[in-house]
Amino acid sequence: MKLLLDTHTVLWFFDDVEKLPKPVYDAILNPENDKYVSLASAWEVAIKVSIKKLNFEGGAANFLETVEDNGFVILPINPEYVKRVEGIPFYHRDPFDRMLIASALSEGMSLVSSDENIQKYDVDITW
Repeated sequence: MKLLLDTHTVLWFFDDVEKLPKPVYDAILNPENDKYVSLASAWEVAIKVSIKKLNFEGGAANFLETVEDNGFVILPINPEYVKRVEGIPFYHRDPFDRMLIASALSEGMSLVSSDENIQKYDVDITW
């Protein structure tokens, strides 16, 4: 299975793993699953660190390094995803979530997220 981890999921995996339900944690650790983290998540981390809404030591650079050190693949922002964003409903306006949804839909990935707003979309969710 191809898993695309939402930003909060990745952050919890790194620093607050008890927030992850056991089946989610097991899915992330399962070597048969391919795990991806979108560049949009690094962008979100960079913005939240810069406005002091998030404290992640070393900022986005360290986030990206930590992602790779944990064996996750960094998913670039593909022009196809940007085009797909236009066609998804506006259940909420978070641009990072919308990019993750478009990416997951385009790549046939399951989005690993506890976000109730994301669960309103017609995208496969692992939680």
